[in-house]
Amino acid sequence: MDSTELQPISNFIKTLPPFDQLSEQLIEQCCQALTVVYYSKEERLVHVDTNEPQLYIVRSGAFEVTTEKGELIDRIGDGQYFGFSGMLSGEKIVNKVHILDDGLIYQLPLESFNKLRAASRTFDRFFNQAFAKRLRHQGELKSNNISTSRISSLISENMISLSRDATIQQAAILMSEKRVSSLIIIDNEQLAGILTDRDLRNRVLAKGLDGKTLIEEVMTKSPTTAPKDALIFEAMLLMSEKNIHHLPIIENNKPVSMLTSTDIMRSQSSQPLLLIGQIDRQTSVEDLIKVSNQLPSLLQNLISSEAKAQEIGRILTLVTDALTRRLIFIAQQQLGEAPMKFCWLAFGSQARQDQAAGADQDNALLLEKEGDSESEHYFKQLAELVCSGLDQCGFPYCPGNIMAQNPKLCCSLKQWQQQFTDWINAPQPAALLNATIFFDMRSIYGENNLFEKLQNSVLKQTKNNDIFLAALTQNATQQVAPLGFFKNFVVERDGSEVKGIDLKHKGLALINDIARIYALANGIKTVNTRQRLSALIGHQGINPEDINNLLDAAEFIAHKRLVNQGEQYEQGIPLSNYLKPSNLTSLAQHHLKDAFKVLHDSQTGIKLKFLRHF
Repeated sequence: MDSTELQPISNFIKTLPPFDQLSEQLIEQCCQALTVVYYSKEERLVHVDTNEPQLYIVRSGAFEVTTEKGELIDRIGDGQYFGFSGMLSGEKIVNKVHILDDGLIYQLPLESFNKLRAASRTFDRFFNQAFAKRLRHQGELKSNNISTSRISSLISENMISLSRDATIQQAAILMSEKRVSSLIIIDNEQLAGILTDRDLRNRVLAKGLDGKTLIEEVMTKSPTTAPKDALIFEAMLLMSEKNIHHLPIIENNKPVSMLTSTDIMRSQSSQPLLLIGQIDRQTSVEDLIKVSNQLPSLLQNLISSEAKAQEIGRILTLVTDALTRRLIFIAQQQLGEAPMKFCWLAFGSQARQDQAAGADQDNALLLEKEGDSESEHYFKQLAELVCSGLDQCGFPYCPGNIMAQNPKLCCSLKQWQQQFTDWINAPQPAALLNATIFFDMRSIYGENNLFEKLQNSVLKQTKNNDIFLAALTQNATQQVAPLGFFKNFVVERDGSEVKGIDLKHKGLALINDIARIYALANGIKTVNTRQRLSALIGHQGINPEDINNLLDAAEFIAHKRLVNQGEQYEQGIPLSNYLKPSNLTSLAQHHLKDAFKVLHDSQTGIKLKFLRHF
């Protein structure tokens, strides 16, 4: 290629890290070695020659890297790379690269890639770190260890530091003001060392040095460091191996924060099992409120650990279940033993085990039999104490009054059975629309056999009930996926302001509706949406590929919702289900449109199946 042809390529390459750190001469040599290849979506897969590994630089298009088993490793868009793993490991390439959108790729041969690595330490480090991250991600796929978070989830961005030519007295004053046990010592923005309480004791006080002594004379030089995106587990191992308690955190070769062993110990209190253990030990509502304040931290840790949305929802629900049970226990310590057998029911997201941040409470009481005025008073008090406790612990009262403290939702088994019979056998659209939430129910506390009797009677009436299923489908398809005529997102507005796409009501809720209809039609007991869909595979008349597509769509939409809420929390703005498309990369927009297309096709499918005789 002549210089005219190379100029657009060179201009693009210069904008990409780590190429932006290379000299003009190296950039020119790199561009001369590149091959430009166009990939069509119709080809489906990028042909990767295992005998001639190359670095693939995406100029345009969208691609997915998966394992041989189809597990997603990475999604690649404009300005990103793949192929470096094989070149760095020297192992046979087994991963597959799927073409999602037509794209243009610049391919750099192994020989040229290695020359750039040898010429630039920054270039070499960039791809080694990318390779390590890829290995960690693949390890997470195998272990599915959702309680592993990254260092970035613990550290503060407000680095507390001093120059190496400051005095010990200045350091002590700063540490006292900031209430920290260590300082990062810098020299021209580079890490020069660290100074800790232990250094002040052993190297200053014990030696009789005065406050005018310079920091550089007593600091710990060349300390062990860790990158910001490393796993907390890796930091724990490093600190254990080196017998240290302070670890400077590095980003782009510059210090950004200090991680201490105390930070790590504090983070463990936000882990699910420890948090649930704390809940089970509390003896008052006030203590439970304090423990529940850790929930936002738990959510942030789970999101930063790249856990699946389904797992995050399940863990948050386990915590809600534990809080509910403990509140019932505390209430009964005050009220005494219940006058009859009962069961505390959860509906909606808690029942499905897919709770997200800011979920309100949906619950009820199922009683063994109709009671007298004394038992009615007891369960009224119990419900009010538990619902009030949940509200104070961060699970607000249900706006629709679907709560156990509502007398209409504190019923005997026979009353509940009759209520469901009315909904099923005389399905009035408006009444059924409000009742849909009750068909996702789960026992949280009490006599589980009461719940089983109720659930069995419901499923017996819904299975193959054409009229009821048609009415349910009619309601479920009133809302549609937010895609316009030309596959553009349909956003909601508040006046002139764009609120965004409602990922809950225009996405996840519609998938829940589809799964619920199929489950009730087939007598499936589980209420978790993923479990309902998985249980449908193998049923006659249901295409397994359609179910798998719907499962993938549910995970993707739920993940985007959680990540969006995590970002809202970090920015200190109210949590919502609205996502602005402009906040997504072009690749993420592509996947979200695909997920909504799957949802649209699935809604069409249930219409054809359940509305054909309606």
